[in-house]
Amino acid sequence: MISENGRPMLDKAREIKEALIEVESSVEAVSHGTLLEVIRERFGYEGAGPAESDGLVNVRIDGPEIPVITPESLTAVLPSSTQSAETTRQSRESVTRILKGDDDRLIAIVGPCSIHDPEAALEYALMLKQWRENFSENLEIIMRAYMEKPRTEIGWKGLVYDPELDESNDINLGIVVVRMLACRITHLGVPIAMERLNANTPQYVNGLVAYDAIGARNTTDQKAREYASGTSSPVGFKNTPEGSILAAAQAVASANAPHTFLGTNMAGILSQLRTLGNDTAHIILRGNERGPNYRKQNVIRTAKILRKKGLLGAIIIDASHGNSGKEAANQNGVIKTVSSQVAEGQPVIKGVMIESNLKGGAQSHTPGKGDPSKLEYGLSITDKCSPPGETIEMLEILSSAVARRKEVGSKS
Repeated sequence: MISENGRPMLDKAREIKEALIEVESSVEAVSHGTLLEVIRERFGYEGAGPAESDGLVNVRIDGPEIPVITPESLTAVLPSSTQSAETTRQSRESVTRILKGDDDRLIAIVGPCSIHDPEAALEYALMLKQWRENFSENLEIIMRAYMEKPRTEIGWKGLVYDPELDESNDINLGIVVVRMLACRITHLGVPIAMERLNANTPQYVNGLVAYDAIGARNTTDQKAREYASGTSSPVGFKNTPEGSILAAAQAVASANAPHTFLGTNMAGILSQLRTLGNDTAHIILRGNERGPNYRKQNVIRTAKILRKKGLLGAIIIDASHGNSGKEAANQNGVIKTVSSQVAEGQPVIKGVMIESNLKGGAQSHTPGKGDPSKLEYGLSITDKCSPPGETIEMLEILSSAVARRKEVGSKS
């Protein structure tokens, strides 16, 4: 682990970024021109030359392409610690056992809607570490460490893409600080969950993520399904924004199967990848444009769809988004309703998601228009989150429900 020595993580990440870019830029590119000419002559194309491409290529690309640090280089400079690796390994195993019914606890993915301040995220992780210890008998608590954000139209796309929150869009800085933060949190003994939007970014936190989520806007995306079939983590698909459970079930079926597709390896080279399929894939109910889908009838209907398609009987319920009407104060009611189903012995509910932060609510920030230094510490800049006190109350409700479900199970 690299010690920050009390300095803000972004400052340290900026130094690492500059050093890595300098090293990678100093490696001279090997010219293939001569070799390509030999091949052209061999196959009778020696007279062929490139056509004039003005007005045909990169018409809507602004400025030169910027080389990106490779996952291999970043991992070499910021390796995960033994503690980080063990944290991720143990949590993945626990989540898998819960999903498959071999562990009667619940998964609780808890944390900020999105992480925009690394220092606040570390403070939250320390708090969540204590919650993990307090509720470990009944809950496998994982920190929601979302650093990529899907947007319905436009907006801040997350720490990976705009870590300075000012539309400078320094992706090299973003991937460095994201790996630093993932290493720090998991080294504390806190496993993390991430939402996957891009098949290239997971390589930068390889081996550090205990749980993958595919968001509502990406569930029908073939690339997301291909990625999910090969991720080393358990993976959940949310129902679509319009509320389609069938689309999520189809995504689970697709992720169960092997795929062959184009991707990048740790050296950043475009490669043909073949996956084995992911038997941990499952559905996340997150509500929809018309309202919630966490009630008993919704769970029973989803379980029937899963059985009919021969898929894993596992459902995680998101207490936020459409299920709460995007009002953090409503998450408690969702958790109470879900917990009552758990307490009655409903076996397909395997976990929940809760949006929580150091402070309740949210604040508005538009990159390029607001001053990031004026943001209130510990307060979300995307969806509203529940404060710590309310979060603890929800965890207590869930833990009690699991204890009751264990009692029901032992008597049956």
